[in-house]
Amino acid sequence: MAQTLYDKLMGAHVVREQDGATLIYIDRQLIHEVTSPQAFEGLTMSGRKPWRNKANLAVPDHNVPTTERSNGVSSISDPVSRLQVETLDKNCETFEINEIQMNDIRQGIVHVIGPEQGATLPGMSIVCGDSHTTTHGALGALAFGIGTSEVEHVLTTGCLWQSKAKNLKIEVNGDLGKHVSAKDIALFVIGEIGTAGATGYAIEFCGTAIENMSIEGRMTLCNMSIEAGAKVGMVAVDNKTIEYVRGRPFSPTGKNWDLAVTYWKTLHSDEGAYFDKTILIDATLIEPQVTWGTSPEMVVDINGSTPDPEKEDDPVKAESIRNALNYIHLKPNTSMSSIAIDKVFIGSCTNSRIEDLRSAAAVAKGKKIANSIKLALVVPGSGLVKQQAEAEGLDQIFTDAGFEWREPGCSMCLAMNADRLEVGERCASTSNRNFEGRQGQGSFTHLVSPAIAAASAIKGHLSGV
Repeated sequence: MAQTLYDKLMGAHVVREQDGATLIYIDRQLIHEVTSPQAFEGLTMSGRKPWRNKANLAVPDHNVPTTERSNGVSSISDPVSRLQVETLDKNCETFEINEIQMNDIRQGIVHVIGPEQGATLPGMSIVCGDSHTTTHGALGALAFGIGTSEVEHVLTTGCLWQSKAKNLKIEVNGDLGKHVSAKDIALFVIGEIGTAGATGYAIEFCGTAIENMSIEGRMTLCNMSIEAGAKVGMVAVDNKTIEYVRGRPFSPTGKNWDLAVTYWKTLHSDEGAYFDKTILIDATLIEPQVTWGTSPEMVVDINGSTPDPEKEDDPVKAESIRNALNYIHLKPNTSMSSIAIDKVFIGSCTNSRIEDLRSAAAVAKGKKIANSIKLALVVPGSGLVKQQAEAEGLDQIFTDAGFEWREPGCSMCLAMNADRLEVGERCASTSNRNFEGRQGQGSFTHLVSPAIAAASAIKGHLSGV
């Protein structure tokens, strides 16, 4: 019987089925400092130990400073943030969990370092106490976010109860236009189907546009799957996938590599496999995207305008538009390119890889950010990304243009560290969420690609390249 990629991955990890739920084995758990303290506390109180220590990899990312941090954890000024990182260090030492600590060159955002280290491999089941774990599906893995109690459960048992999702195929065909990226595809899809459009589904992205996309681009796309409501987002394994994981620290070697590759090549949907829903998208119709409101589905082309609630027939949707415009301090029918911004953030688990930085640097090269921009941040996704970018001279391009070149971390994606917006500040951000207060209380966020973020910094307002 023909199977989808999701069906194959679920089937390969079944331990037990009962009452409509499936107990699956978890190959890898990625851990960070925010959702793990209570899980480790639960182990301590129960006197339990991790089922398989080597299945876990930890890294601090949400609370780490992106400015100078030669003093290690003591460099963290906020006492709550410092305590969370210290607690992770202590717990990993106590329970013998492999941790990449704050000042390790390999440190970075959990969803960047996983693939980078080869801790994410095709065919794996991967969980993390973070919703954007969907990122890892780009490598043909079954990857999804879990809650704190589930983090403890996986630590203890190596398994997790799951309900099987339905299959959704999103097929994107055609050539992308100049300066149109994976981020734009993701925002376009969410704009089309809404933030609940994929609820209850596992998304498989396919089509010529996806086949032509780099692995880093596929990570961006899968990262945003959760913003459409999907449990997982994934892309079938191809030669790009295999070459990406070749030679990485956690990747298999020798005969084990050969055996793994043989298996990985089966990780695609079979011809004739049944999908509960299929969405076809013409890539040539996608322009650079920018959000105007307080949800990723509130999105238009960069050359578009804010919607007019008076022209909306659905009263519920009309009210939603009014509320969003009221919060973000914009009027109906406002041209997006006329919206002045205060700050720019290039980074996050969505857009902080070397490809993203190259894209932004290509736009910024030889230019200067506008005098009206208070702060423009470039935050690499890991120490190794930072190292590579510096070897290519990207850091110099950014600093010459007036951007700040920072240390790796989650940074201004969310208001959980020193990098945040102040009340009333407006930001062009390459992150993944534009909810009310996401980047700081009373702040306004416009989600864009790295290229559009760089162009907006130079112009001083939201702008195409």
